[in-house]
Amino acid sequence: MAKNLVIVESPAKAKTIEKFLGKDFKVESSFGHISDLPSKELGVNVEGDFKPTYEVSKDKKAVVKKLKDLAKKAEWVWLASDEDREGEAIAWHLAETLKLDKDKTKRIVFHEITKAAIQKAVENPRGIDYDLVDAQQARRVLDRIVGYELSPVLWRKVKGGLSAGRVQSVSVRLIVERERSIQDFSPVASYRIDAEFSNEDGQSFKAKLPKTFSSKEEAYKFLESNKAADFKVADLQKKPAKKSPAAPFTTSTLQQEASRKLYFSVSKTMTMAQRLYEAGLITYMRTDSVNLSDEARSGAQAEIESAYGSKYSKPRNYKGKAKGAQEAHEAIRPTNFAVHSVDIDYDQARLYDLIWKRAIASQMSEAELERTNVKISASTHKDTFTANGEVITFEGFLKVYLEGTDDEHAEQEGMLPAMKVNEALLNSYITATERYTRPPARFTEASLVKKLEELGIGRPSTYAPTISTIQNRNYIEKGTVEGVERKYSQLKLQNDDLIDTMLSEKVGSDKGKLVPTDIGMIVTDFLVNHFENILDYNFTAKVEADFDNIAEGKEDWIKMMKSFYKDFHPVVEDVKENAARESGERILGTDPKSGKQVSVRLGKFGPMVQIGTVDDEDKPQFASLSPDQQLNTITYEEAMDLFQLPKNIGTFEGEEILVNNGRFGPYVKFGDTFVSLPKGVDPLSVELDDAIVLIKEKQKADAPIYMYKDLPVQKGKGRFGPYIKWNSMFINVNKKYDWDNLSDDEIVELIETKIQKEIDKVIHNWEDEGIRVEKARWGRHNVLKGKVKVELAKTVDVTEMTLEEAKAIIEANTPKKKVAKKKTATKKTTTAKKKTIAKKK
Repeated sequence: MAKNLVIVESPAKAKTIEKFLGKDFKVESSFGHISDLPSKELGVNVEGDFKPTYEVSKDKKAVVKKLKDLAKKAEWVWLASDEDREGEAIAWHLAETLKLDKDKTKRIVFHEITKAAIQKAVENPRGIDYDLVDAQQARRVLDRIVGYELSPVLWRKVKGGLSAGRVQSVSVRLIVERERSIQDFSPVASYRIDAEFSNEDGQSFKAKLPKTFSSKEEAYKFLESNKAADFKVADLQKKPAKKSPAAPFTTSTLQQEASRKLYFSVSKTMTMAQRLYEAGLITYMRTDSVNLSDEARSGAQAEIESAYGSKYSKPRNYKGKAKGAQEAHEAIRPTNFAVHSVDIDYDQARLYDLIWKRAIASQMSEAELERTNVKISASTHKDTFTANGEVITFEGFLKVYLEGTDDEHAEQEGMLPAMKVNEALLNSYITATERYTRPPARFTEASLVKKLEELGIGRPSTYAPTISTIQNRNYIEKGTVEGVERKYSQLKLQNDDLIDTMLSEKVGSDKGKLVPTDIGMIVTDFLVNHFENILDYNFTAKVEADFDNIAEGKEDWIKMMKSFYKDFHPVVEDVKENAARESGERILGTDPKSGKQVSVRLGKFGPMVQIGTVDDEDKPQFASLSPDQQLNTITYEEAMDLFQLPKNIGTFEGEEILVNNGRFGPYVKFGDTFVSLPKGVDPLSVELDDAIVLIKEKQKADAPIYMYKDLPVQKGKGRFGPYIKWNSMFINVNKKYDWDNLSDDEIVELIETKIQKEIDKVIHNWEDEGIRVEKARWGRHNVLKGKVKVELAKTVDVTEMTLEEAKAIIEANTPKKKVAKKKTATKKTTTAKKKTIAKKK
């Protein structure tokens, strides 16, 4: 038995660390937190000292038992969870739950999983940092109280099943306010002047007028003034300039840049980075520091000089600008700068490449540039055109990396040809293009993280789960609108001819951007109206600062909680009792047939239009909004159109054809067949012939492409790509196959491979009991019986599971049927009945 037990929170981390420690060390994983607040109650003593009640969850009991047994046998226990507040809390929970002897327990931390870092940590153990533990407890407890007390208010006053959170609700508010700014925005048109000239050597370049015209008439007049004009270089200035590299990555800048360059979501970036860290390839990925250690700077310098030459090297330190940044930590960087790329999973390799380039570039020389500014005069008017260009005279860090930008419309300056003052220039054309002012851009995941960081809201570990949570709660969604066509005018002067052309462009695209849903807007309005303090940006940032102070030992967490709760709780109670219900109702007008009020509001099953009110003699009429309609933007005409659905548009093959709006968009219904309408098609515009074409296409797609064991094989495309269907079994068709031209042999191969996979995933099958144990995703297993499916933790070994154990798991997770109790008349009820009978007599 090993003398030393090392406990980390991740199995992958355990596997990497075990390689660096000798035979006297055994490394085990706690699989994250082993204890937490209870799931079905508040678990915080709000009447006293705010002491939380922690409990070990069912799926962690086997882990705890195993760790307890190993700890008893070990001479020393090393708690090696991550170096942040969450990791410190995990170490504390392990020490408490496992009842570890303080004299035989050591806490070690490291920000990279390398042999040198692990050995250094073992040589320099410390105790548990209770200030960090208290900061984590304060965040966990405060967020539990906010969610636990606000959510029931939302159930009562808005809609059942809703929930609120401190950072999440503020994040939604940012998105809602941005959306309203966009809706309130009125674009203003102006005319931008662009021109193309060529020098005496015939080399062309572009220039522009450094002002715009507010009307087409002014732009027209300006172009007219350029007819028969002679152009020359009026002034030419060249200035040297330098461009400096960006700092190494913090958590938020990594998320932003991975979004811009790799198109990763914030959560995907963190998942890939976690795997790189656990494999020992990068330093800890939850950090708000831009520092590099002396060792890292030396490693970068050596690699730069070796790969590019000493003139490309310039070691430097950076200072972070983020509020509350912990400069004692280190930025995200490779653990070994000599490793330029890694041969692993494709997406992990791409993220590693980005991290390596950013970190190595931060230690490289500035890029040296020559910026040129040219002014061009005309003989017929006093306005001057300008052209700007830049030439790189020394690449410096640009040899490796250039930071991305969130500005979709940013123009890159190019090179200009050689020119001299008073040189005559030939004009190719001059255009006056109508351009509209743009509304504020919707947030992307990356730009939302940037804004939260600027406001001091949240910390590196909270960004990804916050964004995932508000999407999962359906408060926001990723937009799907490609944009709409908008016409604009362009005047062009060429060879002294003035041509007026109408062009078009796509505007208003929200594809992939964060858009608030109706429920997100309604909940935000309700919370802002009644809990302004909780939704206030400065207050939320102050709470984060309080957590930082607790972590540094400058503030007592219990005092902070008491101060917060004494103001918060009375407001909750007041709103619960006195606030009016909020449904986001808008009155749109009057129904011409009945004269009743037409309104839109949030109903039990989602956003809807309503004709009439509950006070009317007749029941109100209802119609659901389509997925692309919103309560705050739908018009009266669009709302009234919804009452025309479902609409019968004719018959085909003896069956009625209906068009309607559904949960996933508009569709055509033909018998038992449902056919989704193409994107952007209004169901009210669909004619019989259009519907028949769609139905025939569906019939063709559903027609068998092969018969296997006397059962038809069909093909189709779904959410996860192309598939074939056989015997109620869906089989994904990967890129190895030509889906449009599958051969009979390939179809058989796909089906038989899938059948074998289904056989292989079954670990136990007790057919007489209808119970089986199967492999599930992420190394887990499921126990199934009928409609009951129980997912087991990774830690559960199912190979030796018995039928009795499986039965116990099913029984413990099968909802108990409520047995209706027979009502027994009480003595009081019986007496009352007798009195009633006596009166009748």
